[in-house]
Amino acid sequence: MTLLELVEAQAERLAQAGVSFGHGTTNAYDEAAWLVQWSLGLPLDALDDQSARPVSAQEKRRAQALVGERIATRKPAAYLTHEAWLQGVPFYVDERAIVPRSFIAELIADGSIDPWLSDRAERVLDLCTGNGSLAVLAAMAWPEVRVDASDLSRDALAVARINVERHGLVERITLVESDALAATPGPYDLILCNPPYVNAASMAALPPEYRAEPEMALGSGPDGMDFTRRLLREAPHAMTPQSVLVIEIGNEREHFERAFPRLEAVWLETSAGADQVLLLTRDAIVAGS
Repeated sequence: MTLLELVEAQAERLAQAGVSFGHGTTNAYDEAAWLVQWSLGLPLDALDDQSARPVSAQEKRRAQALVGERIATRKPAAYLTHEAWLQGVPFYVDERAIVPRSFIAELIADGSIDPWLSDRAERVLDLCTGNGSLAVLAAMAWPEVRVDASDLSRDALAVARINVERHGLVERITLVESDALAATPGPYDLILCNPPYVNAASMAALPPEYRAEPEMALGSGPDGMDFTRRLLREAPHAMTPQSVLVIEIGNEREHFERAFPRLEAVWLETSAGADQVLLLTRDAIVAGS
């Protein structure tokens, strides 16, 4: 059996089992390629070059066992491998923090936020940091800034610390336990936030893979906007006059616009379209409150 044949066989197992995707992959084939190559100690982009590589019986059993665990537990693959990637950067993750997948990562990497930053920008806050991935990407993208990474969950911050240390950013990223902005008064030149935003009806319908994640990182009241309401009340006090707030709200644009009808938001283009992430100036938040 070749590496490609093993991947195809495991993809069929995943498809037949009806597992759900969305934590780094979107389909059974990509998920199988990830799990098989990881189980064999191969780079995750090795399949094209090593598709005809023979697989030993021991390697086959190892890959089958990992895919079997993915099917039996319905945990996201990242919780089984303890690794996730954003914009080509590896991050440690486990069940203490949500699997990183924010579209804000794209906007940091492609420079979409840069035009909104003052040349004098010095302080950035990654609110609801989870495993710290956006804080790390921000520190990499803007070497001149200092980053605070905050979360209400001590467990999540413990995971974030692993990633801050892994990428050698201890001197530039400060981890803060904070309930919203309570312990992070700023002022900040930029606030990034991938908050809990899933509405109650959607939370009730989530597949097991999403229920394996910390619930507090996902749901936020009947319309998903409870945390965002508090954030927008508090944010102006933590922002410089030229500051901007970048928020991800996923598939909740309708709920967001219903909750904040007077806000003038700039919707930013991502690979999922222009309704997942929005940008608000401080002036817009004050005017729309």
